[in-house]
Amino acid sequence: MRAEDLLGPVDVVAPSLLGCWVVTDRPEGRVALRLTEVEAYSGEGQDPASHAHRGPTPRAAIMFGPPGRLYVYFSYGVHWCANVVVGPEGRGSAVLLRAGEVVVGEELARSRRPAARVARDLARGPARLTQALGIGPDDRGADLVNRHSGVRLHRGAAPAAVSAGPRVGISLATDLPWRFWESEAPSVSVFRPGGKPRRRAGGQDGSP
Repeated sequence: MRAEDLLGPVDVVAPSLLGCWVVTDRPEGRVALRLTEVEAYSGEGQDPASHAHRGPTPRAAIMFGPPGRLYVYFSYGVHWCANVVVGPEGRGSAVLLRAGEVVVGEELARSRRPAARVARDLARGPARLTQALGIGPDDRGADLVNRHSGVRLHRGAAPAAVSAGPRVGISLATDLPWRFWESEAPSVSVFRPGGKPRRRAGGQDGSP
């Protein structure tokens, strides 16, 4: 994955991340998952549901940095969420990583997610995803397109069909169909509002 691949409008880049791999290397081992669900959040003044809506506050400043950085924030005082910064520097757009399927390091992911009874639940939801990957506050600002980074994003095989629908857990800009998911993936969140396949795509398989 290159930073140039992330420079487009957030609602265009977001579905292109489906099928990509997120890889973490930790002292205890490697976990990699294939993304099956994401959400787009636009920049300053454009999207009232975005953390960037009020500009580069201390919390959201990373969203205005170069594309390919990891924006990690604490949600509801309970869990961490991970986002990929996209678009030109200064735009303030990011893509929330909502769900994926673990493809490398399932045993390690299970040790971090002992409540998961089946494989599809290991990273089914943004909090579970960060837990399975071992992502936390120390990863804030990580360069996802640097092959030496402990958290990396790799191009993967795009799904055959992608669906789009409203974003989850927000009360503003609820009309935007900016949640994208692999249409038949079992790891996608339980909440699936009606959405028709957005596109068909093909890509090259990628691995860490």
